Amino acid sequence: MSRDIGKIWSPKFYPKTKRACKSVKDMCGIAGVLNKRGAKASVSEQVLGKMGQRLAHRGPDDFGLWSDVDAGIGLAHTRLSIVDLSAAGHQPMMSESGRYVIVFNGEIYNHLDIRKEIDRQATSSWRGRSDTETLLAAIDLWGFGAALEKSVGMFALGVWDRRDRQLLLARDRMGEKPLFYGWVGGTFLFGSELKALRCHPDFDCEIESAALPLYMRHGYIPAPWSIWKGVRKLLPGTWIAISPERSGELPEPAPYWALSDVAIAGQKNRFDGSLSEAVDELEKMLAAAISGQRLADVPLGAFLSGGIDSSTVVALMQSQSTQPVKTFTIGFDETGFNEAEHARSVARHLGTVHTDMYVTPAEAREVIPDLPGIYDEPFGDSSAIPTYLVSHLAREHVTVALSGDGGDELFGGYDRYSLFARWQNRMASTPDPLRKMLHFGVRQLPISPDSRHRRRWLVLSDVLGARHDAELYRALSAHWLPADDVVRDPSEVPYWLTEEAVNLTLSEPLDHAVMGDMKTYLPEDVLTKVDRAAMAVSLETRVPLLDHRIVEWSWTLPVKFKCGTGHEKRVLRDLLYRYVPREMMDRPKMGFGVPIGAWLRGPLRDWSEDLLDPAALKDAGWFDPKAIGRKWRAHQDQTGRWEYLLWDVLMFQAWLHEQRSM
Repeated sequence: MSRDIGKIWSPKFYPKTKRACKSVKDMCGIAGVLNKRGAKASVSEQVLGKMGQRLAHRGPDDFGLWSDVDAGIGLAHTRLSIVDLSAAGHQPMMSESGRYVIVFNGEIYNHLDIRKEIDRQATSSWRGRSDTETLLAAIDLWGFGAALEKSVGMFALGVWDRRDRQLLLARDRMGEKPLFYGWVGGTFLFGSELKALRCHPDFDCEIESAALPLYMRHGYIPAPWSIWKGVRKLLPGTWIAISPERSGELPEPAPYWALSDVAIAGQKNRFDGSLSEAVDELEKMLAAAISGQRLADVPLGAFLSGGIDSSTVVALMQSQSTQPVKTFTIGFDETGFNEAEHARSVARHLGTVHTDMYVTPAEAREVIPDLPGIYDEPFGDSSAIPTYLVSHLAREHVTVALSGDGGDELFGGYDRYSLFARWQNRMASTPDPLRKMLHFGVRQLPISPDSRHRRRWLVLSDVLGARHDAELYRALSAHWLPADDVVRDPSEVPYWLTEEAVNLTLSEPLDHAVMGDMKTYLPEDVLTKVDRAAMAVSLETRVPLLDHRIVEWSWTLPVKFKCGTGHEKRVLRDLLYRYVPREMMDRPKMGFGVPIGAWLRGPLRDWSEDLLDPAALKDAGWFDPKAIGRKWRAHQDQTGRWEYLLWDVLMFQAWLHEQRSM
């Protein structure tokens, strides 16, 4: 027996508790449960409702539940209406054949083209204009994997196959939309955010201790791991099938698109045109991506920092629009952290309707207590603060905002790429026996834990010991190192950088650093940061530079069109110069951040010392208080700049405190 429970916004499912009102701020969110075959427990509408309630911020416009008690499956969906605002877009949605039921989070930008292709091959009775209905029809006609391959967009989805009695989960190619899953006893759970799984009554809140060293190394927990034992993040560009007969098993995700294959194919098929021709091609591709992503039945705008990436996106948006584009920037009065003036100059030149807001330190710090609830996991990127603030500002005017994220990864924009290249050259010119001897010698140095130079020696040791480019990337991009002795058990679990990356051969050595960022930093830090911050205020963000066709093309470009020529992102810069004067953009790169270092020595000092109290750290049992205390004292004495490493610890401690109070 299956039922469409429909739109439920009753107190029965949405209790008005103080905590719920604080942590769930009023795109889409999806969640579901699948009981193992033969389980006595039925699908609880109450539990499904609570799981949906925890995702209400992702979709405040509509809510729906569907369950099949006999099959043990239940699906929940919260909707932020973007395309087809009518009831025809309501989810969970059943396919025309009745075989599939879907919950879908994201956007399929080419769904109208897919509809035309479907109409040429089959007779369909379209009920509305939603991309969800299009995707269901594509799955009905071509199958699950083929439908994913045809889809251009950002998405996470769950599909129940009523005929074969299996649950299918998938995530977009670059990881713009999140999806968590795992077995809790005899029940399989999935959801857009961990908070949906967390509220299931059988959820065992046991921290995945083996993932903690990875968090301390990167400032985030890389997929497929999560902070909770037994819960995984679905890898970008993959899908899985879950059968109730195989309780407790988590199948290996199957790729329908693989970035490593894309990179290898691109390097075998190099772009052989001139720089000007490359700029022409990028302009055509990015314009097409932006045109597709401007599709919406609600107000649309863009983030504008004044940097290369966002300025290029906005320039092309404005060139396609008959009305001024709405753009948004956050500004700070602190020197070195304010791009608002640059953004305003670009907006004035392009003719956008620009809104900026200067935020006081006190206003920015007010966001910090909400970060653990927004991100669900320890998340050590302090730029989450301005990201949330600019999302909040944009949501007052629009429902969808385009972002310039991805430009640094695709076109070689980070300073660390030149550092990586220098170390590669040094290592290549150093004979292996000498390098091994130097590595051994550095490890034997009697460096005091209190030495201000200890960090440099530890990094040098890891660099000299790197056996391949993946280990070099890990050493140069690390926050805390295992040798810092901060984590009580520093043993790291395997993940992409320690497994697949080791055997990956790329023709350009620098591309190993680019690939490392695309596979780890981009989806797990940058895109996670933007998705959670924007969804917390019910704002949908879209990232046109990460259209997978542009990503594929970027791997065909020679390095000289990207970086190493005096200006990073050469091809992207030259495209922007067609719309914005060169002198307006030629300035040092500025990160999107806040002055955490000064705050930790000033207005955040008391808050930090409470969280870093040696007794509290010892009681939690995860970190060595002495190692953290040394970094804290050095930061306060200004004998070292350890704000980013300390922020990792502070965000873990704040997250842990949030969990204990739930």
